[in-house]
Amino acid sequence: MRVWCGWVVFLLALLPAVPAQIKTQAPAPKPQARRVKDPAVARPNIILITLDTTRADRMGFLGSRRGLTPNLDAMARQGVVFTRAYSHVPITTASHATILTGTYPQFNRVNDFGVPLSPRLPYLPDLLRAQGYHTGAFVGSLILDALDGTAPGFDRGFEVYDAGFHLRRPGTDRYQSVERRAGEVVNHALAWVSQLPNGPFFLWVHLYDAHHPYDPPPPFKARFASQPYDGEIAYADSAVGKLLTEIRKHGLYDETLVAVMADHGESLGAHGENTHGIFLYDETLHVPLLFKLPASHAAGKRVDARVRLVDVAPTILQEAGLPVPKEMQGESLSAMMTMRAAAGSGDAGAVEGDRSAYAETDYPHRAFGWSSLRALRSGKYLYVRSPDRELYNQASDPDAAHNLAGGAKAVADTIAAQLDEFRSRTSQTLVELAKPDAEQIQKLQALGYVASDAAAAHDDEKLSGVDPKTRIEISNLLHDAMFDVEDARYQEAVPLLKRVLAEEPNIPVANMQYGVAQARLKNYAEAIPPLQKASQLLPDSGMGRYELGLALFETGDWKGAAPQFEAVVSRAPKWADAQFSLAAVYARIDRVPEAMEHLDVCLALSPDHYRANLLRGRLLFLLGRPEEAVPNLKKAAAVEPHSREAHLFLADTYAQLGRAAEEKAERERARAEKATAPH
Repeated sequence: MRVWCGWVVFLLALLPAVPAQIKTQAPAPKPQARRVKDPAVARPNIILITLDTTRADRMGFLGSRRGLTPNLDAMARQGVVFTRAYSHVPITTASHATILTGTYPQFNRVNDFGVPLSPRLPYLPDLLRAQGYHTGAFVGSLILDALDGTAPGFDRGFEVYDAGFHLRRPGTDRYQSVERRAGEVVNHALAWVSQLPNGPFFLWVHLYDAHHPYDPPPPFKARFASQPYDGEIAYADSAVGKLLTEIRKHGLYDETLVAVMADHGESLGAHGENTHGIFLYDETLHVPLLFKLPASHAAGKRVDARVRLVDVAPTILQEAGLPVPKEMQGESLSAMMTMRAAAGSGDAGAVEGDRSAYAETDYPHRAFGWSSLRALRSGKYLYVRSPDRELYNQASDPDAAHNLAGGAKAVADTIAAQLDEFRSRTSQTLVELAKPDAEQIQKLQALGYVASDAAAAHDDEKLSGVDPKTRIEISNLLHDAMFDVEDARYQEAVPLLKRVLAEEPNIPVANMQYGVAQARLKNYAEAIPPLQKASQLLPDSGMGRYELGLALFETGDWKGAAPQFEAVVSRAPKWADAQFSLAAVYARIDRVPEAMEHLDVCLALSPDHYRANLLRGRLLFLLGRPEEAVPNLKKAAAVEPHSREAHLFLADTYAQLGRAAEEKAERERARAEKATAPH
């Protein structure tokens, strides 16, 4: 569900995922000398740190006694803490779009995974770069990979966007594929800072560690064995400490504006939700937010008024002395940081200066066909628009345990009208609706998200259907099943998916995941019907048709597989693996010239694609063109040096060319691989 992981194994289980190039330098040196700043430049350096999936109640500076965040707590004492800050959407990409554009999801339209960020939106890094800032982004997960992932357009305005993630193959390390640990992200960021020329810089560091699955590295793994989520937060805090320590060694800390926030929190079982994405309660929307101003101005200030993440970008621009674009919908927090403290105790009741906080999630509708949710925090109340609407007095009921909507109809009606008016007023946008393509959908499912490339629904349609409160266990089961599929635990995934489909037989991704699990177990008779159903439920779904094509290919129904892959390639022509799959089918049904065309496209997109090089080389050999076959076969053997097949094909080719010594060497390599292969 939400933002997790569930790997789809590619191309007959033989296709390697090829990592994109990482636009970064080597790990950070240990610089000691102060980087000289141009005295004519008065603007501050800016560091934006976003902590993925981090609850406010784990922060020491917000009252936690767990001792997880000593470095953030120390920075908070030198800065301004906002005790009641709220996210607008409990999903990583969408929340970061709001943080960086200062606009609401209904305006920027990045309310779905993989939706491109429009160039027509105001964008903080782009604005800063235009004012002479050096700009660098260092992200911790494929979920924000703008280069070859699921956040297209997020690299706008960045001189360096450090990403380069790729899908995880079975048995490989997730931290070398779809995710990067906080320490490595920070090392990359510090390497960039150490090599900057004079002039102010904007550095965005995104730490993904607290996101499920919770697996902190040593020594945090042992220390927090019973509470690994807390261990991830403690580890991320240590990485923040390392970043700030090195910035001090550069002599830049005092003159730098540092903004730290979470994109959203984590339910951890509250209201029945295990992770995030479905509900709009405080567990996933109340987030830490603090600013360390240059020269530690306003140090120790605490602001108890309710604020929003949409306010972050306008605040940074104002603190940098730059104009705030009229398209930005947030309001700067600068005045709050300098004025005297407002009345209030910092509890969830109404406080002078409170800003109403809007939130939404379309994830229940998109993923499961249930109702979307909308929420407004106004005064002391939380109102949730759902089929069974909800109203909570947060002053007396901070856990949102007692729904007052039935007995306080006038209050509920008033806030409902406020919500509808606000959303209508803030939805006017020139941004075109967009949606992810099939390859992006596959990558999102590799992070555990139930992503869809179905057409966007009208808002009234989104707000109808089943109330997610009555089905939350289904989303939890599907989440767990997708992680099992990711980790190749197909036997464990099958019963979970059967339970999901018994309750909700028409969830497309559940049918697809069930079909994938059965296909990986080679139970193709069981796999094909649910994959066909997934494709019928979403006829334009590239992922559904792709997986159906793979299953049909495995049964030998190559003619049946061809139209599935053709449909995928027509919708996602830059998906290298889909190009290869179509080529492989064409090669089997005697459409060799067309197969060669698609292999050429595949290799133009991914030159190190093992299976494409292997197949192209073999076809050239069979076509009587052995000299042309050699480069592809050598590339295949170089990419997969333990491939017995690549060495045998090379040996056959050298034999045809009369190159006996090379033929012998390749046959010996093939025999060696056979001898060491597991039986």
